[in-house]
Amino acid sequence: MSTRYALSLKQPWAALLAHGLKSIEVRNWSTPRRGPILIHAARMPDPRPEAWAYVTTRELHEAAEQIGGIIGAAELTGCLTYRTPEEFAADRERHLNEPLWFKPPVLYGFTFAAMKPLPFRRLPGWMRFFPVPE
Repeated sequence: MSTRYALSLKQPWAALLAHGLKSIEVRNWSTPRRGPILIHAARMPDPRPEAWAYVTTRELHEAAEQIGGIIGAAELTGCLTYRTPEEFAADRERHLNEPLWFKPPVLYGFTFAAMKPLPFRRLPGWMRFFPVPE
């Protein structure tokens, strides 16, 4: 039996990723990890209105209200490096972050494919990748 790993994101970012509307998650640390990853919705949502502006359907709003558990799965395919505000801004349609959110000297973009929502499963999260019991 292999161990599955999850990555915790604040809502609505977790729902946007699980529903395929976001394909890059930005972090200030890189990862060599690749393969299947569970998408975890953190207990504390992102309060910024600009984050919630992407939640445009009832289905997405309902998904974004789920906190403190697994809400989806995706394939982690790579890790991009953003060293300039221009590089960061060029992928805005994929990570959905404002260009001003770039923080030097570097940010990393975890690239995802084959995203899909899953039935909600309550589970405590962690700030980095964390193992998920079967």
